[in-house]
Amino acid sequence: MLESSALKVTPLNSLHRQMGAKMVDFGGWGMPVQYSGILDEHQTVRERVGLFDVSHMGEIEIRGPEALDLVNFVSTNNAAKLKIGQAHYAGLLYAHGGFVDDILVHKVADDHYFLCVNAGNQDKDFEHIVESNTFTATVENAGPRYAQIAVQGPRGLETLKKLTATDLAAIKYYHFADGEVSGTTARIARTGYTGEDGFEIYVSPDEAPRLWHELMEAGKEFGIKPAGLGARNTLRMEASMALYGHEIDATISPLEAGLNWIVKFDKGDFQGRAALESQRAAGITRTLAGFEMQGRGIGRDGYEIQIDGHKAGWVTSGGPAPTLGKNIGLCYLPVDKSAVGQVIQVMVRNQPVDAVVVPTPFYKRAK
Repeated sequence: MLESSALKVTPLNSLHRQMGAKMVDFGGWGMPVQYSGILDEHQTVRERVGLFDVSHMGEIEIRGPEALDLVNFVSTNNAAKLKIGQAHYAGLLYAHGGFVDDILVHKVADDHYFLCVNAGNQDKDFEHIVESNTFTATVENAGPRYAQIAVQGPRGLETLKKLTATDLAAIKYYHFADGEVSGTTARIARTGYTGEDGFEIYVSPDEAPRLWHELMEAGKEFGIKPAGLGARNTLRMEASMALYGHEIDATISPLEAGLNWIVKFDKGDFQGRAALESQRAAGITRTLAGFEMQGRGIGRDGYEIQIDGHKAGWVTSGGPAPTLGKNIGLCYLPVDKSAVGQVIQVMVRNQPVDAVVVPTPFYKRAK
């Protein structure tokens, strides 16, 4: 078991240890990577319902008469299109067009936006937004005020429904509602990072252990199990969802990452806009693609990709896809070598193993 006083811990840390979770250092946080096993937890989320501690994620709140102006200047998507109770995915960019982070923007009110950011990036994101704030708006690094628990899987709604009077069915995908869960104030969002339906519950850290126990009890009849970062990674990879530090980072632009849809050039100025316009005009030279291993072997993160004996790109995320029974991955390739059907070689322990470019997402749940 990982023990380090230098690591940050979530309010559920002792519970994870009591449940026998294997703990790891994830972005400076002591987090559970697995409990019953990655494959078992993965299948539980796909078929029934899993419970994730995602309290390491950061929260930043932007308030004030020009809160929208600040949000729209620092992020790529157009928050002016959001209705109260709606959320969207966006990028925080540097001036050169690379990612500071990828974020979720929630519109709480006309003068109040709630940002969910990646764990290891929270302080960096906060400083980046503060440095960019020339507007009549305040920026709060609000992470310490929130714990976050994710209920994911086809039985997630039935599980959470037992603990809240909020009409969960009325919360559309990428929307949220403020209410109560098990008698405590909560923000209930329907975004998710697994490719399944589900909810994220933001509550006071003091309430998180009690709520975790009650959710486990509520989901018992549906076969609920706690799930760790290992299953979270295989689930999001099957759904082809980007992970900061893998598919996106400061050297990658949204256009290269296939995230053109979160860049709204028609909204006015935003950080990184000039760089993206130049890149769009010139045309990108590399792009994110999905691949499926054909030979024996697994394409792991960071492995080199070759085409016809020459280095062509690298694997950003790779591993087994439990739902599909295949070994898959995401990688960067030259645009002219990224079409579906393109044969590539993944260098596995310095040996080329055949793979083929396939459509993404690899997995899409039935509606």
